[in-house]
Amino acid sequence: MSNMVTEILAFILTTSGWVLISSTIPTDYWKVSSLDGTVITTATFWSNLWKTCVTDSTGVSNCKDFPSMLALDGYIQACRGLMITAVCLGFFGAVFALVGMKCTKIGGSDQSKARTACIAGVNFILSGLCSLSACSLYAHRITSEFFNPMFVAQKYELGVALFIGWAGSILCILGGVILCFSIADSSTTSHTGYAYRGAESNVSSHPRGHTQPMSQRPPPEYSSSSRVQHFDKNAYV
Repeated sequence: MSNMVTEILAFILTTSGWVLISSTIPTDYWKVSSLDGTVITTATFWSNLWKTCVTDSTGVSNCKDFPSMLALDGYIQACRGLMITAVCLGFFGAVFALVGMKCTKIGGSDQSKARTACIAGVNFILSGLCSLSACSLYAHRITSEFFNPMFVAQKYELGVALFIGWAGSILCILGGVILCFSIADSSTTSHTGYAYRGAESNVSSHPRGHTQPMSQRPPPEYSSSSRVQHFDKNAYV
């Protein structure tokens, strides 16, 4: 029962992390910068994996899609590939987890379900690592440009999407590890269930309720002389 609860908890964590990772891709604010006036913010510059935009003080946004994929910077292409890979791995991990969990009625025997659940845990861990790598690569590019004194173009800061991606990555990795360890614990428990079966051979083969007959002491033998002497003593009383 405890292993089933652990699997359900791991599935909730991994699914939540996968949803966060999936929502990170179309999120607008991967990096953000603003120009402040004396009273209000005059303009806000932000960018994600697909476009760059500027929003003025009236709330009107002017966006420009990135040109051809081959003309993009290398780190943006890498982040796109890693995020799409993370979403795909998380999807297959969710399918494998539904098949391999003990609370479902599909997946065959317990041994095959354990293998499937372990594969699901590995997929979620890889999904979290891909998303973590993409967000970290994008954040490294932002910070390196921000602290570079020779960089004279518009400088950006970390956006909300990066923190959402990091949170989803941690949930996926944590849930995947819990799922793998729950399968290991259940297999260990199934093997230790037969540990004391060999001890039955040491028990006596006699059925319960029947005991071995105790060695009976032979009745004492009295010699004829002692009987005569005993009789003689009683004869003269």
